[in-house]
Amino acid sequence: MNWLWQIFDPANVGAFFIQFRAEMAQPAFWVAVGKIIWINVLLSGDNALVIALACRGLAPRQRLWGMIFGAGAAVILRIIFTGIVASLMELPYLKLVGGLALLVIAAKLLVPEQEDEDSVQSASHLWAAIQIVVVADIVMSLDNVIAVAAAANGSVPLLILGLAISIPLIVAGAALIMALLNRLPILVWAGAALLGWIAGDVIATDPAIHPKLDALFAEQLGSKLDSLLASFGAGPHFANHGNGGEILLATLGVIIVLIAGAIWRKRALATEQSANAA
Repeated sequence: MNWLWQIFDPANVGAFFIQFRAEMAQPAFWVAVGKIIWINVLLSGDNALVIALACRGLAPRQRLWGMIFGAGAAVILRIIFTGIVASLMELPYLKLVGGLALLVIAAKLLVPEQEDEDSVQSASHLWAAIQIVVVADIVMSLDNVIAVAAAANGSVPLLILGLAISIPLIVAGAALIMALLNRLPILVWAGAALLGWIAGDVIATDPAIHPKLDALFAEQLGSKLDSLLASFGAGPHFANHGNGGEILLATLGVIIVLIAGAIWRKRALATEQSANAA
C-alpha cells in the first residue's frame, strides 16, 4: 500500500513526478506502456461492451456522460486494485500464483465466447448507469488486473499511464477494436503469446523461485547451456547470475499458452458445433 501514499501524500508528489519523468526518458518504459495498452485492448473488450449496454437506455446527452463518468471511475478503481496486486506480488509465492493464473487467462483469450446482451441491465438514469459500469468493471477485471500488474513490474508511473491511456481508448473505440480483432485474429494469438511470456517471467522472478532457478544454472548446467548458445552465436545468459532462467520460463510460458489455448479453442468450437447441430 506504500504506492498509494506516494500518489496522495503531498510531500511525495514532487518525487513521484521526478520518477515519472526519469522513467519516461527510457525506451523500455514506452515498450512496457505498449504492452499494457495491448493487454487492456485484448482483455477489456467485454468491459467496453458492458459500458455501452449499460448506457443504451439513457437519453443521447446522458449516454455520453454515463460512458465518460463510468469509464473514469473504472480507471481510478482499476489503478487502485492493480497497485494493490502489484504490491502483494512482492511476497513469496504470490508471483507464482499470479503467473499460473495469467497462463490460464492467456489460454482463455484464444477461446471464443458467447455474447449475451440480455445479461446486462440497461439503466434508466445516469447515476444508475455509472453504478452498473463500475460494479461490472470490478467483477470482470480480475484478469486485466493480474496481467497489467505483471506487465508494470512494480512501476507506479507505468501503471497509471498505461491504464489511463488504454481504458478510455477501449471505451471510445470498442466497436472498432472488436471488429479489428475479429478480422485479424493473429493479433489475439500474438497477445496471448505476450501474456504467456509475461506469466513465465513473473514466475521466474518470484522471490521464492528466483534463487532456486539461479542456483540451478549457477554450476555446470548453466556453463554448458552458455557454451551451446555461443556455438549458435548467442551470448551467455545462464551462468554467473544471468537472465537465462527467466528467458527460458518466459519461452515455456508462450509454448504452454499457445498449445493449451489451441486445444481449449478446438474443444470449445467442437462443443458449439454440436450444440448448433442439435
